[in-house]
Amino acid sequence: MLKKCMGDPSLIIPTKNIGIKDSLSYKEIPIQILHHQVCKLRTKEVALVEVLWRNHFVEKAT
Repeated sequence: MLKKCMGDPSLIIPTKNIGIKDSLSYKEIPIQILHHQVCKLRTKEVALVEVLWRNHFVEKAT
């Protein structure tokens, strides 16, 4: 049985005090397509592609 959650306002962290700079982000750039596969579902086909990204190893390809 689920119960209603009563939030505690004292646990909220103000975001204005956190100094995040825009220069800390980076852009993911695809380098190479490693594997391509088409999976057939009941009524449609879905393409699956494994991509090698810049600054990542082959084991981390998605």
